[in-house]
Amino acid sequence: MVDSTTLADLLELNLHNYEEEVKGIVDKSVKEMSMEKMLNDLQIAWKDLQFDFDPHERTHLKLLKISEEVMEMLEENQVQLQNLLSSKYVAYFLEQVSRWQLSLSNADCVITAWFEVQRKWMYLESIFIGSEDIRNQLPEDSKRFDNIDKEFKRLLAEIVANPNIVKATNRPGLFEKLEGLLEQLILCEKALNDYLETKRLAYPRFYFVSSADLLDILSNGNQPELVAKHLTKLYDSIAKLRFGKSSNKVAVGMVSKENEEFVQFKDECDCDGKVEIWLNRITDSMRITLRDLFERSVTAYEEKPRDSWIFDWPAQPALCATQIWWTSEVNVAFAKLEEGYENALKDYQKKQILQLNALIVLLCGELSQGDRQKIMTICTIDVHSRDVVAKMIQQKVETGQAFQWQSQLRHRWDDKLRDCFANICDAQFRYDYEYLGNTPRLVITPLTDRCYITLTQSLHLIMGGAPAGPAGTGKTETTKDLGRALGIMVYVFNCSEQMDYKSCGNIYKGLSQTGAWGCFDEFNRISVEVLSVVAVQVKSIQDAIKVSGPAPRPEAYNRLYKISHRTRWCGTRPVTWNHFFLFGWWLNNVLLWCVVMM
Repeated sequence: MVDSTTLADLLELNLHNYEEEVKGIVDKSVKEMSMEKMLNDLQIAWKDLQFDFDPHERTHLKLLKISEEVMEMLEENQVQLQNLLSSKYVAYFLEQVSRWQLSLSNADCVITAWFEVQRKWMYLESIFIGSEDIRNQLPEDSKRFDNIDKEFKRLLAEIVANPNIVKATNRPGLFEKLEGLLEQLILCEKALNDYLETKRLAYPRFYFVSSADLLDILSNGNQPELVAKHLTKLYDSIAKLRFGKSSNKVAVGMVSKENEEFVQFKDECDCDGKVEIWLNRITDSMRITLRDLFERSVTAYEEKPRDSWIFDWPAQPALCATQIWWTSEVNVAFAKLEEGYENALKDYQKKQILQLNALIVLLCGELSQGDRQKIMTICTIDVHSRDVVAKMIQQKVETGQAFQWQSQLRHRWDDKLRDCFANICDAQFRYDYEYLGNTPRLVITPLTDRCYITLTQSLHLIMGGAPAGPAGTGKTETTKDLGRALGIMVYVFNCSEQMDYKSCGNIYKGLSQTGAWGCFDEFNRISVEVLSVVAVQVKSIQDAIKVSGPAPRPEAYNRLYKISHRTRWCGTRPVTWNHFFLFGWWLNNVLLWCVVMM
């Protein structure tokens, strides 16, 4: 057809006799026209499309960046090209479509590989290039990373010089080079993880900090003041250390994160050398100091009125010594009662009320923030102690062996062993002397008492605890408060579907070696497959404790695995049955013991 073609010319062709052929030709022409338009659109879209750049914070290199819109367009265009190849009309454009498909497929593979390499390079660069300690500890892997660093920077410079996405990603051999770099980076990362594992084994509390925080601690290991900012992640309440005037590597005491209470170490602690070694010294100094303060505060309790004695001691020794003397004085009252003095408990209750009133008078006066918090915490425990004695008087309890008394958490100081113990029913626990600072305590209710009995009996039977109930009913706080009552560090982990058996295994390794308690919130959010493996992990630890038997300082024996989940929560799954055999099962409103496998 030309410009001079008329209708008469078309009619002379008798096209109506070739209707099917004409339809086929027209359909093919339409399809080819849409293909040509799509290919032209691809050409226009990708012709000037370039990578974006972000400066690297440490080296100021221009690192590649690509928007989500570009990635979505890349995926969409690949699908369109795949549809074109499956068309029966693609013959004329086959070479062009195949070339575009290869180009975009290469771009997709290279972009994915590049950003994986770039992510690992960014993570490892500050470690292997910026940390002299790591370079000294891992010389071979540092050399390997130096070669990776040079090659990565060379490839990056080439892309910066020609940032067009299609051209930059379709250079010959680029994808193979990136795969080689990725393999080398994985070797460096594995060596680094093995190195970090040795540090975690030397100081197990490192299991509870992220790799980034651990690397920061290790890189500043010879500067205790810089490491101090991570102490809140390692200890319950130590916010910072106070160093001597003559040296910034000799710690003389610890400062709490709440109310900034200062507790001087019994002996100065040397913070020189490897960080994992001097952090162990800090832990030992913390426990030795608290044990000494406990002994001296218990001894000095009767030397002056309690409302004066309180100001002589830090919050934790003052509170625990008060509980120790409460246990002792109630036992004395029971002894008098058995000797025939009928008003022994009533007389002691009057003394309790007088002591409590004296503290209330102090609270009405001028106090520092720290002293006010300390007295309020002692008042909280005193109110419960008063109510316990009042209840025993009401129920006419006449012997210290009665369940109403034995079911209470009773602290005592053993003069022969020079150590603090806590008894409840037939279970006994050695106080762990974790520094808890000047913090408030949970108000103890009858439900709290029942929860304490269940959890401590579960621990006594070398099992865990599994509280269940609606949100906000105190499942986690009850466990944390029981840990504070026993001077034990409680680590709380918020579970999710992203937790795998390896991360859980690392947590269990840390808990078993530190003797701390682990509280796993929303435990039933973990996938069923992982829960099954977790049950085996916990069972192996519990079996090992049972086989090893009692030891002078059994770290793992003092460990409680506590899991919690909500009784009503959309999107969660029930805890698997094998966990019922590992944890004492109790609800927030009813005590229930599940089958116990011993």
